[in-house]
Amino acid sequence: MADQKHEHGSMSTDDQEKTFASFMGIVSKSTVVIVIALVLLYLING
Repeated sequence: MADQKHEHGSMSTDDQEKTFASFMGIVSKSTVVIVIALVLLYLING
């Protein structure tokens, strides 16, 4: 293990990119749902 030397930029980031893309998709969809719910509540309650 001591023989291995870390090389900057050699790690694969595919899993992190997929996770971040999923997270951003969930956040975007949740934001749209919340905004629609707030607009409907405003319209219903005047």
